[in-house]
Amino acid sequence: MPHIRFFAVAAVTAGVVSLPAVVVPQTALAAKFGARTLATGMSGGDVKTAQILLRRAGDATLTADGEFGPATRRAVQRFESTAGLPANGRLETTEAPMLRTAAATAVAQRRSAMTASGDTVPADDPLSGAGGASPTATTPAPAVEVPGAKAVLNADGTATAPASAPPEVKAIIASGNEIASKPYRYGGGHGRWIDSGYDCSGSVSYALHGAGLLDQSMPSGSFTTWGESGDGTWVTIYAKGSHMYMVVAGLRFDTSGARPSRWQKDMRSSSGYTIRHPEGL
Repeated sequence: MPHIRFFAVAAVTAGVVSLPAVVVPQTALAAKFGARTLATGMSGGDVKTAQILLRRAGDATLTADGEFGPATRRAVQRFESTAGLPANGRLETTEAPMLRTAAATAVAQRRSAMTASGDTVPADDPLSGAGGASPTATTPAPAVEVPGAKAVLNADGTATAPASAPPEVKAIIASGNEIASKPYRYGGGHGRWIDSGYDCSGSVSYALHGAGLLDQSMPSGSFTTWGESGDGTWVTIYAKGSHMYMVVAGLRFDTSGARPSRWQKDMRSSSGYTIRHPEGL
C-alpha cells in the first residue's frame, strides 16, 4: 500500500529543538465533514466535501473549492428547502448525514434513468465533484435493480443493486461497477479518483467516495479504525495493514480472487482482518 506522508512537529527555542518530534498524520489536519456547522466565511476540506455532495444532489454548477461563499450558501438553502428544513444557509451537523443521503439518492436515480434510456455514465460522474474536464472514457450504467436484499453478479462483471437497499448502498455498487474490471495497480486510486488502475484500498475508497461516505482515499491500515466496529447490515469492511476488501449486499468487492471483476460471489476467510462497517449501514 502507498505510504502516508507525515509532518514532524517539534518545539523550537533559540534554534534548538527542545522536544522530541511528534508525528502527525497529514489526514488529521483537515476537519471531518459533519463535525462542525458550516457557514459563510468558513473554509476547509469539510466545506469542499459539502460542495461535492451538493453538486451530486443537484447543484451541478457549484464549484467545490473549499470556500463557503455566497454560492455555497444559496446551494445549502436550496438543499434545506427541498429537505423541509429551515433554509438558513448554514449546514448544521445534524444536516450532514441528510445531505449524504440526498446526494446518494440523486446519484442512484440519475444512473437508473440513464440505464432505462440506454445511455452511458461518464467515468467521472458524479465523482468529479469539483468540476473540471471530464475523462473521455465512459462506463456502462448499472442494470435495473433486482427484488430483495441481495445484489446480483452479472455476466459482464458488474453488480445489480437490490431494490430494498438504502441509497448509499446503491451508490456504492454503482461506483464499484465503474472500476470493477479496471487493472490492479499498486497505489492506484490514491492521490486522484480517476486513475488507470486501483489497488485494494483505492478500489474500496473509490466506491465509498461515490456514495459520499469517504472524503479522500485511505490505505488499508486506516480502515481498521474507520466507521463502526463489527459487521454491517449492508456493508462490511475487512481490513489489515497488507490488504482489505468489502462485502456489499452479499457480494464481495476485492482485488484478489476472481478475475476480471472485483465483484465476486465467493467469500474468503476473515481471519486476521479487522471488521468494520460504515455508520448506519
